[in-house]
Amino acid sequence: MTNTHGITFKKILFIIYQPYKWLVFFPWAILSTLFFGALTVVLVFLTNPRFASFIGGAVWSRLNSYMTPMFVSVFGRENIDKKQSYVIVSNHQSQYDIFVLYGWLGVDFRWVMKQELRKIPGLGIGCEKIGHIFIDRTDRNKAVEAINAAKSSIVNGTSVIFFPEGTRSMDGKPGTFKRGAFKMALDLGIPVLPVTIIGTKKILPPKTINLLPGRVRMVIHKPIDISGYGNDNLDELAKEAREVIVDALEE
Repeated sequence: MTNTHGITFKKILFIIYQPYKWLVFFPWAILSTLFFGALTVVLVFLTNPRFASFIGGAVWSRLNSYMTPMFVSVFGRENIDKKQSYVIVSNHQSQYDIFVLYGWLGVDFRWVMKQELRKIPGLGIGCEKIGHIFIDRTDRNKAVEAINAAKSSIVNGTSVIFFPEGTRSMDGKPGTFKRGAFKMALDLGIPVLPVTIIGTKKILPPKTINLLPGRVRMVIHKPIDISGYGNDNLDELAKEAREVIVDALEE
């Protein structure tokens, strides 16, 4: 009986939420993205990319999360040394992973993102001015060139974030991790920082607009020292990072 009442209550909440989603949140999300994208361009010119990234990224993400509403709990923040640069790798369940990482990770970083996102009004131009890395996944040589060109900015506490699966997971379990993130860690000589995001799939499932409010957890794991790894055992480094992330999902 309790379970039946729970399902009925969720259905009622879903129905009530729909007008809010279409009439309030989606218009807000569009307008805020355009506004903060334009503001980021101005702030890059007037200040610096790090401050512009905080305002145009972290503030934008938190406002959109609160408007959803999505509430985020963070564990393991003590594992970050803000003076250290990292290659950050995270699982990818939903577009809301971007809000979680940008809004709550608390470090300066550059995204590695697909070229198609450059076309989104506001978001694309803002990300470009900050220095985020757009890659053309259909052209491996151009993708490698873009990543190599960005390596000089990953210093002095500025990190780089990859979704090493390359796309969102449809079932919530991380797919195979591609080698690019880990090759970059070796090239730069910096640790890999695994991050697990739990719950965004229920906020906005992949390839849908079935948005719902909810709670999310982000677990920041201890950095992985890359000193024992090289090009010959790069897959082992990717496997270790994936296992750390999956273990937290299963818990």
